[in-house]
Amino acid sequence: MPNSYFSPETISRIARLQVRARYVVEGFLSGQHRSPFFGSSVDFKQHRQYVPGDDLRNLDWKVLAKQDKFYIKQYEAQTNLNAALIVDSSNSMNYQGAKSAMNKYDYACTAAVSLGHLLLRQSDAVGCARFNADIDSLIPQHSQGNQLDTICAMLEEGQPIKRGKAAMSEQDSQFWPKPVFSRLAQTYSRKGMFFIFSDLFVNRDDLFEGIKALRARGSDVVIFHILDDDEMDFEFSGPTRFEGLEMPQTLRCNPRALRDGYIEALNDYLKEVAKGCAANQVQYNLVKTSTPLDAVLAKALQ
Repeated sequence: MPNSYFSPETISRIARLQVRARYVVEGFLSGQHRSPFFGSSVDFKQHRQYVPGDDLRNLDWKVLAKQDKFYIKQYEAQTNLNAALIVDSSNSMNYQGAKSAMNKYDYACTAAVSLGHLLLRQSDAVGCARFNADIDSLIPQHSQGNQLDTICAMLEEGQPIKRGKAAMSEQDSQFWPKPVFSRLAQTYSRKGMFFIFSDLFVNRDDLFEGIKALRARGSDVVIFHILDDDEMDFEFSGPTRFEGLEMPQTLRCNPRALRDGYIEALNDYLKEVAKGCAANQVQYNLVKTSTPLDAVLAKALQ
């Protein structure tokens, strides 16, 4: 199926988050040759002789019919995944450039819920947290039927809002990961996977310390670093007034004169983030808001 089917422009026309996710997932699965399994194993390992008390559902009826012997089919460890979807709702996620169909928060929510939909289809336990300078809202990990409804409702009511100078301090905008991620690691204490959706506008040292807290119990961490095309390409022209997304500051300038320096600083920043994630054995995915949603899911399933 062509990528344009999952383009942000197409998805943005669907108002409800859960309907968006179902649309993306069902189309994505229809184009796959193999079902994507995160946690539940379906790989046959070996036979062993039946003993009283064994589950008859695992009995190999073909062996019984041919050899008149009772054998049980054993599989590789059949465990379900404990997953947590962690979505950044800080004010910078509210940005939407002229070329983008969704702001970063809506894009992150759509990607996160699509992934959650996939996980819940295979009975994995999924939780969700929304955070900015602190944890805004949190849903425990469950695999129950209405879990996706609960996650969607929480994310839809948590749109980033512009905060005034009194409500936003430099400490809030620069040092959230370590304490927030530490609390998330304590809340979602069972070994599993954390999927983080954020623009990562934060102090890098604290980001990496926060990641270490999530990894400490042996959980895997997958980061989707979501940036708008404007932030990646910086193709502004003419006198421009830039407003701070996290801090109440403004800057008037000629963006063409700044572009080379901006791109160089951005590349240094992205290399630092990617290197820090690699050092902590974290799967790092840089995602532009123009990226088709099937590509985001494919990275998650890698």
